[in-house]
Amino acid sequence: MGLSGKLQRMKRHIVREEMEKPIEKKDVQQMDLPYKEEWEKAGVKPYVLGDQWCLIREARYPLSFQHGKHSFSDAKKMIAKWNEWEGTHPLSAKDLSASDLFFFDTETTGLGGGTGNTIFLLGYARIQEEEVIVRQHFLPAPGNEVALYSSFLERVDYTTLVTYNGKSFDWPQVKTRHTLVREHVPKLPSFGHFDLYHASRRLWKHSMESVKLVNVEREKLDICRTEDVPGYLAPMIYFDFVERKHPEGILKVMEHNEKDILTLITLYTHISLQILQAEESQTSREKLEVAKWLSAVGEKELSAGTYQQLVDEQHKEVQISASHALAFHFKKEKKWLQAVDLWEKVCSKGTLSERIEAHIELSKYYEHKKRNPSQSLHHAEAADALHDGARARLTEDLAKRKKRLQQKINR
Repeated sequence: MGLSGKLQRMKRHIVREEMEKPIEKKDVQQMDLPYKEEWEKAGVKPYVLGDQWCLIREARYPLSFQHGKHSFSDAKKMIAKWNEWEGTHPLSAKDLSASDLFFFDTETTGLGGGTGNTIFLLGYARIQEEEVIVRQHFLPAPGNEVALYSSFLERVDYTTLVTYNGKSFDWPQVKTRHTLVREHVPKLPSFGHFDLYHASRRLWKHSMESVKLVNVEREKLDICRTEDVPGYLAPMIYFDFVERKHPEGILKVMEHNEKDILTLITLYTHISLQILQAEESQTSREKLEVAKWLSAVGEKELSAGTYQQLVDEQHKEVQISASHALAFHFKKEKKWLQAVDLWEKVCSKGTLSERIEAHIELSKYYEHKKRNPSQSLHHAEAADALHDGARARLTEDLAKRKKRLQQKINR
């Protein structure tokens, strides 16, 4: 039988009626757990709730443990830096302690949404006083989700969730599955949410073809996995476990999930240090993206300070882009001469879109501030010459601007 046929045959174990007759287990001591020694050797213990059960694995790491670019003690230091920072930011941990953060990831039977997609592994890490504790809650068979979510929620007292694309996938999936058993388990608590996928896109979309977590690990965090189970194989391994009960494959999936979770700690540390500009290896491109992000969230002065630094230090890769952004800041501050000086440089050295925007801004300046329609028309025509006509609205605006300026000149 081919792989596709095997996958479909095993998947029937998952998509059948979720609350079919569960395995009857009364307490941990009475459980005749298949391959019990292998589970115990891996630090996995059963959790029993009435006639349902699940499995829980726990791992502990000292704060001195180095996972890629940063140790877990760096995470605690980073939290302290956030609390000293005077700005505001969506990823800010100000007024939080390290233990308030809940680094969370799941493994599911598919990438789609809806009730047909089952979460079979809930994993998370917490930073405690002297160690990081990873806990994973595993669904051993359909019909045990009450035990799974009860075991998970009884210790969840976090303030802020930290995920990678969790806003779009992991947490909506948790809410969907929780709805099916909500009459029997604790409520889902409210929380803040730091989604590091969107942060990674902001910082590195210009330097990476894809910001998949494994790529970010390798290119930005100095994490290189060996003998790791690819995430896309996790559903098939789970279906195989449901059929055969042997833990070998699932333990590999748990190791994969654990590494994902530990990477969230390192990644949040790294991104936070980037935003706080406390990362020694920060590139000029990363600094520019941080400045844009600060501007977008309303930290205009901090953003302008970073742009000015990039201009003053003459970072060739981003100097013109920083000059262009800084010119807009000067415009808002009504510092026209500084803005004009920067835009004139952008007109000759910027990217095509930056040059078009700079000519338009200079056209506005000479028309409305200097009352010089001839000079304004010069820049409007320069922008029109650079424009390829693909943006209909821009073509229309430039045509109106040139016509109006020509009328002023002819008066």
